[in-house]
Amino acid sequence: MTTILVAGTWDTKNDELSYIAGVIRDQGGQVLTMDVSVLGESRQEVDISRHQIAEAAGSSIAEAIAAQDENLAMQIMARGSALVAARLQAEGRIQGAIVLGGSMGTDLALDLCSALPLGVPKYVVSTVSFSPMLPPERLPADLQMILWAGGLYGLNSVCKAALSQAAGAVLGAARAVEPPRRDRPLIGMTSFGKTVLRYMVALKPALEERGFEVAVFHATGMGGRAFESLAAEGAFAAVLDFAPQEVGNHLFGSAISAGADRMTSAGRRGVPQIVSIGCYDLVDLVGWQPVPERFRDSPLHAHNRLLSSVVLSADERRQVARAIAAKLAQAKGPVTVILPERGGNEWDREGGPLADAAGLAAFLSEMRTALPPQVRRIDLDAHINDPAFIQATLDQVDAWINDGTLPQPLRLPRKPARR
Repeated sequence: MTTILVAGTWDTKNDELSYIAGVIRDQGGQVLTMDVSVLGESRQEVDISRHQIAEAAGSSIAEAIAAQDENLAMQIMARGSALVAARLQAEGRIQGAIVLGGSMGTDLALDLCSALPLGVPKYVVSTVSFSPMLPPERLPADLQMILWAGGLYGLNSVCKAALSQAAGAVLGAARAVEPPRRDRPLIGMTSFGKTVLRYMVALKPALEERGFEVAVFHATGMGGRAFESLAAEGAFAAVLDFAPQEVGNHLFGSAISAGADRMTSAGRRGVPQIVSIGCYDLVDLVGWQPVPERFRDSPLHAHNRLLSSVVLSADERRQVARAIAAKLAQAKGPVTVILPERGGNEWDREGGPLADAAGLAAFLSEMRTALPPQVRRIDLDAHINDPAFIQATLDQVDAWINDGTLPQPLRLPRKPARR
């Protein structure tokens, strides 16, 4: 049987949470209920009481109430609910989770869901779903959300449509999910689409032939967030962080951000990193929003109606270089930086629409100056999309396999050539 954790404030949201639990049971699933209320007792018996949640956080309901601060009180419950949910999942007692709430409940829900590994279905039913108040660094890589429309107080046919969808979705996902395998060492790679960055087309099969599994992350905010989340979990044997543009996005205040900790999680875990400069010269902006004042005179590339990119000046590129170098200086594991001296995306090639030889030179010079001595640097007379870049990457991977830095993966058998 598939068991779903149903969490929320059962003192005030009993009807809604009971409805969700009923839909899951009607569809043949089982339910484990968790109460994260502070002030009131649940109107019905729950499996995990609010007192157990507070105790898991090293506190008590009495202490949470005595704080006389609903924000502090809910943070106690958020810590406790995350610890309990993680334990339940590790023990195999739940196969998915659904959390319901307004802004307070959503704040808690993000902590609870973040405690569950990638591949465990996690659904949030919230009055603030998809709101810009939700920081990207707090969103788990595979979180699902649905707006709790028309449901702030009491049940009705409008909110039942959302609640029933969410209940069915989390149960269906828990039944259908194929969790990530751990039978091969995993390499995480960042990139953009093949229009601008193409190295993954050759690198992915070459690395798979060596016995690795390769996951390529689209570095447009949430992709980088997922990449960092998995790196923080220790899921990667190595990372090929070739599209660090999100560092510049965050540095210059773009809403398309992966958070302040972008390009730090692998380093904190000591995971080997190969880093390069894909789209170092661009900052992505939300295409349908006004261009910020500081970029009003900058060249602009409209990628589509959702996304536009401004081209950075030489001084702004130097700032990005220093930010990247500062992050890599904190790494506890080996780091190799490949600097392709002929450009970092298809648009900035010599003769390309965004070619800027002086800006590229300024960035490369700043990188050479700012990188700490423990970082290995490869100056490559090539473009990031050239075969020479692919080969330099594979040479470093092979060197790390040979010296034991990377695990010796089981090589996959070659497919016989077609006749």
